[in-house]
Amino acid sequence: MTATQDSSSGNAGEDRRTRVMRELRVAPGSPAGLAGRDTAWTGGEEFAALSADELGATARELLERGVRDLRHAQERLWAGSERALLIVFQAIDAAGKDSTIKHVMSGVNPQGVQVVSFRKPSAEELAHDFLWRISRALPERGRIGIFNRSHYEEVIGVRVHPEWLAGQKLPPSESEADLWASRYEDINAFERHLDRTGTAVLKLFLNVSRAEQKRRFMARLDKPGKQWKFNAADVDERARWPEYQRAYEDVLTHTSTPWAPWYVIPADRKPVMQAMVAALVVDRIQAMDLSWPEVSDKARAANAEARERLLAEDDDHLPART
Repeated sequence: MTATQDSSSGNAGEDRRTRVMRELRVAPGSPAGLAGRDTAWTGGEEFAALSADELGATARELLERGVRDLRHAQERLWAGSERALLIVFQAIDAAGKDSTIKHVMSGVNPQGVQVVSFRKPSAEELAHDFLWRISRALPERGRIGIFNRSHYEEVIGVRVHPEWLAGQKLPPSESEADLWASRYEDINAFERHLDRTGTAVLKLFLNVSRAEQKRRFMARLDKPGKQWKFNAADVDERARWPEYQRAYEDVLTHTSTPWAPWYVIPADRKPVMQAMVAALVVDRIQAMDLSWPEVSDKARAANAEARERLLAEDDDHLPART
């Protein structure tokens, strides 16, 4: 089976990785179809046939490979300092954003990565437009920026809680329906601007089931060392599950664009989810077609001279290697 129904056959010339990415992608201009997506999808029939232990081992192996590939891809991004990558994570509570960021980014140079978590807007942020604080947190060229929640809270969380709009000092002329449409338009234009000016945008929605969310909540409550991760208010939000699903469906449908498409990642099986995310991040950086910085003739000549000077040193006086 696939992320939606059963189309794992795909095109004959299409490799497994390409096929999986195509299944996860929300095609621009098409409905996201969250209701028809399997939150426990494993990537195709070849994985569906594996036992739980075999699937876990295979997913961890693929994740390790992805982390290794990402380390090399990030090094090239960092070296060039011409492009940047913004990774947007959106999900309902307990979908696994934090653990996915931790595992997928475990092998990269921390100097080249910045993670930003957006909380309740401050008074200063509310005094500006909703994209103001997002713009300030964008990654510099050469870096990977990760948004743990993002500007999409302004069309998801705020949509489920329209009472939050009262503090945003908006013009009184717009109806609520017009407001969401305007924000979709603004977000799409903002992300197109980023893409045009060198910041690629990768948007990931971690799609967890209601049953799996309950299991993870219970696991936190039943372990004293995990209770700090639980917020009782999350149960109140859980009661709004249908509203959140409608909001996500609308957002993914209207803001999946050719320059910044959404990917819906099945989140019920964490190792599988993490392996998929790692593959998508590597693929997005590789699609930038980056090259190593060129060394000028002058610098090359200076390097050659420095090498000769190093070779001429008296190694007997160098400290022993420990």
